[in-house]
Amino acid sequence: MSILQRQLLWGIFSSFFVFLSVLLTVFFAYPVFHLSDLWRTSVFGMPFVLFSFSLSLTIGSVIGGIMGFMWRQQWTYVENRLYEIENGHRHMSANEPLIQETSRIISRLNKVDHKMILQAQQSQKMATEKVENQQKQVQEIVSQERNRLARELHDSVSQQLFAASMLMSAITESNLTLQDSEAKQLKMVEKMINQSQLEMRALLLHLRPAALKGKSLQAGMKELMNELAQKVPLELNWKIEGFELDKGIEDHLFRILQESVSNTLRHANATALDVLLIKRDFSIILRIVDNGVGFDVEKEKVGSYGLQNMYERAVEIGGILKIISLPDKGTKLEVKVPLVEREEKQND
Repeated sequence: MSILQRQLLWGIFSSFFVFLSVLLTVFFAYPVFHLSDLWRTSVFGMPFVLFSFSLSLTIGSVIGGIMGFMWRQQWTYVENRLYEIENGHRHMSANEPLIQETSRIISRLNKVDHKMILQAQQSQKMATEKVENQQKQVQEIVSQERNRLARELHDSVSQQLFAASMLMSAITESNLTLQDSEAKQLKMVEKMINQSQLEMRALLLHLRPAALKGKSLQAGMKELMNELAQKVPLELNWKIEGFELDKGIEDHLFRILQESVSNTLRHANATALDVLLIKRDFSIILRIVDNGVGFDVEKEKVGSYGLQNMYERAVEIGGILKIISLPDKGTKLEVKVPLVEREEKQND
């Protein structure tokens, strides 16, 4: 039975009590000796008894209907609010006129909803922190393993390649009576060893990239370029302007430079490498150009972890990374980072 039906029945039962009260009042106020007098007496053309009963029944039904409709509205609003909370809707429905009892219920429901929101936020925060901690642990383990592999490669394979290179150079220079075919073969072996050394240095740079460690981006770039100039057979040119940058931007740009140089050493077969770092119109531009064999940018972008990593680092500092590469025409990589905060400070 609905609340409206219950209120109607309550109104009808109440009308009987009203009817009896009217009859008792009439008996006491106007003593009646015969009950038939109540039937013979008419009001508005109706017997008094029938008029009193009809009036009481009508008033009771109207009052019961009004009360039932009002309570149905109140409980419908409470039910809708519960539905919103149950389904995660955090916005109240259109305001309804509430009585005091319903207002207290809605107030408590809102408090429960607020506590549920806080608990959900806390759970999400804990889940995020857990994932971040797991990612940090994984990254730390990966970093330690990469450093271990880099040390082992440097102490074993890299040293052996260096010794083999020195030995081949000594053999080539000491044996002047070698035939042309033998000399060419030795030169080819020496070239392969030198190429292996170059790829090994690139691999070590990729496995164990040097951090800035308190140095500025410009200082770290110059140190890296000077080290490469001593160890790799490339024509290196660089132009590095001096200006201050946030540490996060410096670290990401330096990592992009390391990844790009590593790719050039391993895959480009280049003979020249140009590096540019400048500031123009509130933007930082890092440009790296080689004259290597080039590659298909769209094809490599999907499957190359190194390229994807550089794109992600550029996006993280609000920059744009563009790569232009043509077969046998070399590769040009450019990162452009806007300095929004510095621009706003100067405008102020």
